[in-house]
Amino acid sequence: MDQLALYIGNKNYSSWSLRPWLALKQAGAPFEEVVIPLSQPTTKAALAAQSPTGRVPLLRHGGLRIWESLAIAEYLAELFPSAGLWPAGREARAMARAAATEMHSGFATLRSQLPMDIRARRAVPQRVELAAVDIARVCDLWRACRSRFGEAGAHGVGPFLFGGFCIADAMFAPIATRFDSYGVKLDPVSSAYVAALRDWPAMRQWREAAEGEPWTITYDLSGTVPT
Repeated sequence: MDQLALYIGNKNYSSWSLRPWLALKQAGAPFEEVVIPLSQPTTKAALAAQSPTGRVPLLRHGGLRIWESLAIAEYLAELFPSAGLWPAGREARAMARAAATEMHSGFATLRSQLPMDIRARRAVPQRVELAAVDIARVCDLWRACRSRFGEAGAHGVGPFLFGGFCIADAMFAPIATRFDSYGVKLDPVSSAYVAALRDWPAMRQWREAAEGEPWTITYDLSGTVPT
């Protein structure tokens, strides 16, 4: 098999990079990791040399280039069917795909008001309040997945949305880091799910690398929200 190479941004900040990286880790596939630091003088040229969109993540597999996090994850699910990146059952798989695509296309307010910053630990109540509708929907979705499929072990026994880890969990992992970073108060089910993601070995590996990165991007999180 041709070698896989995943081009990603800073681990502290690049939420879209985290998602396919976790899928690759779950697949157990060896891959080359190429970090392109964001918001640097060389960033634009480095991205343009690799990605047709000028963004990360991007997966290279031989002569094939795949961009967009969910498209990469779907490709990996087909490339490594034994990895179980989607639940096997039709109903569980359908809900997992619905949850993943909702995350891919939605929650814009949450993402803009609470940008991923794994190293951060700060309360910004004004921004949390602005994202309250999105936060509530995320938690409702998590509880629905856990109660219908996760607790029943639809995808194996485990603490994730459908039991065992799948692409839907990879898609929501950056949201879990945001809830940690900004001290978002959660219901018991959602809090337990965030803890499970935080403690998952691949997530710990990503977080440790993020904490050791030299690059810093400054966000204005003073509480005055730009319009």
